[in-house]
Order: sequence, then structure tokens, then C-alpha cells
Amino acid sequence: MAGWCCFDTALGPCGIAWGDEGIVGSQLPQATPEATRDRMSRRFPALSEADPPAEVAAAIAGVQAQLRGERCDLSAVRLDLRGVSAFHQRVYALSRELQPGQTTTYGELAERLADAGLARAVGQALGLNPFAPIVPCHRVLAAGGRSGGFSAEGGAQTKLRMLALEGAAPNGQPSLF
Repeated sequence: MAGWCCFDTALGPCGIAWGDEGIVGSQLPQATPEATRDRMSRRFPALSEADPPAEVAAAIAGVQAQLRGERCDLSAVRLDLRGVSAFHQRVYALSRELQPGQTTTYGELAERLADAGLARAVGQALGLNPFAPIVPCHRVLAAGGRSGGFSAEGGAQTKLRMLALEGAAPNGQPSLF
């Protein structure tokens, strides 16, 4: 059964949507609980708000733990990647290899994709990440360890807060890839 729901975290209310093939999207907090709920209903108009099945409840518990600053590996959460381009899938897969507290840069991810010139495309893919924070785009930084942009509510400040919860030091931190 497909659906979506909102749930509380230390950063505020997040959202998650699911279908038969796994998680179809997740949402970091908006400015208010109502805004998060509105965003979820707009993003997933074909789905209804529902109680999450066990697999989704486990993913929610993992996101809640991660946003409390606990070391939580979400790489086993099943994602429904239908409709996600092959390039974005590769970027998201590499991002999911980063463990809590680890960071890398857009350029380093591009090099791992065999083309250092793709750093901007990597950044764009992460900016469109429909699975934050399950796909931990907040762990990918701009050159020199700068925070770079972040498309979630609160922008780079939210990214820095998430990194701080994980014990990551983004400015000047050496690559862990």
C-alpha cells in the first residue's frame, strides 16, 4: 500500500512517502509542521496520508535517530528509483556510501564518476535529491570544505546543523573518500 506521512524529528517535522518498490521520497522539515504536510501533499498528490508499514516505520526510526545525532546507517533503506536518471542514481549511490560524520566534495564525487568536470552536475543532482536525508546530500561539500548550497529549508545553516549533529567539521576537513 502506498502513502505518505509526517513524523517528528529533532530538527522538526519531516515527511516520507512510499510505494510497493520502496521509499518514493522524503522531506526535511519546512518552516512549520503545516508547511511540511502541505509540501508532502503537493509532492505526492496521487498518494494519501497513511500509517507507515513496518519497513517505512524502520526508515523513519533511522531518520529520527540520525537527526538526533546518533550514528545511523540508512544505506539499506530501499528506494524506488523509477523516474530518477541514471546519472542521479549513480550520484545518490555514492552519497549513500558516506557514513555519519564523513564528508566529501562535489568534485571528489565527480572524480569517482570518472569525470572531474562533472562537479557542477553532481551539485545539481544533489540539489534535486528527492530522498534527503536518506540520501545524505548534506555530507557533500563545495571545494575547500565550504558548505556550498543546500536546497532544504534554512539552506546552508540546516546543512551545517546536520553535519554538527554527526560530528563532522566541514571547513577544511580532509576528504574521507
